[in-house]
Amino acid sequence: MTEILVLYYSVGGSVREMAHLVARGVNQVAGASARLRTVPPVAPRTQVAEPPVPDEGAPYAELADLEQCAGLALGSPTRFGNMAAAPKYFLDGTGALWAKGSLVGKPAAVFTSTASLHGGQETTLTSMMLPLLHHGMLIVGLPYTLAEVNHTASGGTPYGASHWAGSADDKPLTDDERALCIALGKRLAETASKLSR
Repeated sequence: MTEILVLYYSVGGSVREMAHLVARGVNQVAGASARLRTVPPVAPRTQVAEPPVPDEGAPYAELADLEQCAGLALGSPTRFGNMAAAPKYFLDGTGALWAKGSLVGKPAAVFTSTASLHGGQETTLTSMMLPLLHHGMLIVGLPYTLAEVNHTASGGTPYGASHWAGSADDKPLTDDERALCIALGKRLAETASKLSR
């Protein structure tokens, strides 16, 4: 079984919904399955530790999830054109995996959600790629052969799936955004399957 780690951080729920759509795309590929994981929030000062298992939603990721996966889909909301602190903090703690080369040659894809249409979707996606490239991962995007990439009027880029959530995080995912999330998961799983042969 080719297992794809769908690792995300979500505050308003849009990135979580995208993660489930990416996982749906992964699960459409024969012999592939998605493992949904999230990361705990970070705080500016020490607070009571988060429980080892969140009250609801996906379990928190561990380094073993990265080591065991055949591919990675990483999702984060945009924070000033960059990924949020929580997934960055988690990735900053992966030095031991980097030293061992645990992720070298594995495919990866990225997805994001922004409050405004021009709120940094593409810069966030490319910033999320940087630590993955340092790990030696192979980046998978969305090709222009997908009709939705050509005619989307909301989110969706060749760099990865994206969503325009609105300033109140009240805009639902459009049909194009949903289709591109599923397509990203499917493309990632197909790539992982080909690489594992």
